[in-house]
Amino acid sequence: MNEQLIPTLYAWAGENDRLEQLTAHFYAKVAQDEILAPVFLHMSTEHAQHVAHFIGEVFGGPKRYTENDGGSHASMIDHHIGKHLTETQRRRWLALLLDSADEVGLPDDPEFRSALVGYLEWGSRLAVLNSQIDENPITESEPIPKWGWGETGGPYQP
Repeated sequence: MNEQLIPTLYAWAGENDRLEQLTAHFYAKVAQDEILAPVFLHMSTEHAQHVAHFIGEVFGGPKRYTENDGGSHASMIDHHIGKHLTETQRRRWLALLLDSADEVGLPDDPEFRSALVGYLEWGSRLAVLNSQIDENPITESEPIPKWGWGETGGPYQP
């Protein structure tokens, strides 16, 4: 496949509408979950949308999180500082998010799911690590992470 024809993860996922659908569905589940509900008890009504925008930007989409929501990589990390998240909470978060991806119809090809799981594992493990400290280790000048297809070489196309 010509590298110029490989879509971003953002485009392959279905862009902003699909990511907002994913996060809205996911956080509705979180609110009912005995392990995660206490962590997100004081979540703003815009939280799901901001997370969709963050993921979209990480996956190569427009800069909605940084330019429209006023967010940054440092501000995303700030949300986790001092929360003392557990491995049990991380695993539940990951499981519910992956279930939500299936339920809202995110692409289920092996390459996309490999990239998605890779990012979610990486990001959730960093969130747990950052939740154990009291000061943000990065500055406002740090860019939003970028995530791509990884070693798979693009989307699965039989």
